[in-house]
Amino acid sequence: MTHPGILVRGHYVLTSGTPEMISPGAVRIVGETIDAVGTWDELRRRHPEDQVFGDRNAIITPGFINTHGHFSEGLITGIAEDFTLWEWIEAVIGPTAPHHDEEIAYIETMMAGIQMLRSGITLASDMYVCDPVDEPITPGVVRALDELGLRGVVSFGASDRRGASVGALMEEHTALREAAENSRLCRFRTGIALLGAQSEELFEASLALAAEYGSHIHLHEVREEVTAVRAETGRSPIAQCAHLGLFDGPTLAAHCVWVDGHDQEILAENQVGVAHNPVSNMILASGVCPVPSLRRMGINVGIGVDGPASNDSQNMLEAIKLAVLIQRVDRLQATALSARDALAMATIEGARSLGLESELGSLEPGKQADLVVFDGNTPTLANIHDSFQAVVYCASPREVAEVWVAGTRSVADGEVVNVDVEEIAERSRPLARQLVKAADLGRHSLLTAS
Repeated sequence: MTHPGILVRGHYVLTSGTPEMISPGAVRIVGETIDAVGTWDELRRRHPEDQVFGDRNAIITPGFINTHGHFSEGLITGIAEDFTLWEWIEAVIGPTAPHHDEEIAYIETMMAGIQMLRSGITLASDMYVCDPVDEPITPGVVRALDELGLRGVVSFGASDRRGASVGALMEEHTALREAAENSRLCRFRTGIALLGAQSEELFEASLALAAEYGSHIHLHEVREEVTAVRAETGRSPIAQCAHLGLFDGPTLAAHCVWVDGHDQEILAENQVGVAHNPVSNMILASGVCPVPSLRRMGINVGIGVDGPASNDSQNMLEAIKLAVLIQRVDRLQATALSARDALAMATIEGARSLGLESELGSLEPGKQADLVVFDGNTPTLANIHDSFQAVVYCASPREVAEVWVAGTRSVADGEVVNVDVEEIAERSRPLARQLVKAADLGRHSLLTAS
């Protein structure tokens, strides 16, 4: 019996699998999964009754996997541009952390998630950073993601250096985990804000949780972090995490800028995934992640947009393009990283860094139907000479026509379909003023907190 399906057609289907491109091609969706990938003529002949989306000029890619970000920064974009990371954490993140609540978390996730969907992201690996006070905060993230139709690998970036109790922090982990377990699109990971941001007691509790659910941690983002941990322990943060057993479970390490050869060997030996965040690394003057070296060692490197306050947009296409350009500038070498490399990092390699490659990251039968359709009828994509370069160097969110998540469109005709964008923007304004005023961030910007 032939099941009713959907055909998404395009002049180019970039699979991130084998073959890497089909032209002209199509993807057949049945329910939440990909049923077939092949030429347009063949799939249309076999399934003449299927509903058709896309057109003969479109480019189709797997959904983009944003491997690192912070929805907790969704209301504080465009503030404090003059700080490097260490100063920025003290000036922006520390003061705002005690003032989040569940409603703020929901709106922050909505604001960032809308931008993510518009730039082709179908999965966001997030670390929400806050100091829980009374009620759980992070379930608001899951609620927003479910409403948006956006996948999440969600974590809570726990830190007790600002005074939160270990008990309260573990309760927040539990609240987020339970929310994710009741979600169709989200799953939980253990968040560790920073090795130096956790007491020995909290890190031991984090290790126990990470052994079961995996972990998401910042590592080697700036030189100061490496120096501080090495001075205290005699090891680099990566070596210390390996020594303490964090890497015994699946681990995603964000940034990995200041890594030496030994650090890279440890990451490779322990199959630690890396989230490369080129835009925030440039804005915060953190340095350049040695992506080509990491990938040569077999380390899976994905791309992240990072937080809305450290990027400051949530534009995945910008991050993909800059992932290539920063390597070329740093090495003064045009072959340092290619468009094909970057697209793989944004799709299948990002999935591998999270251990999700059997479900996501490429257009293959049996995988989840997460894909992006680029409009080939715009001036930007009207003339395609190399489809990989067209996506990586030319396309912007303006060319993102459709985004499919689990076989359903979350973006149609370039617009998010599940929420009222103007309403969310309006709801965000008083909350942003409230947060800025409570944290006294007005001194860092021209924004009034009245």
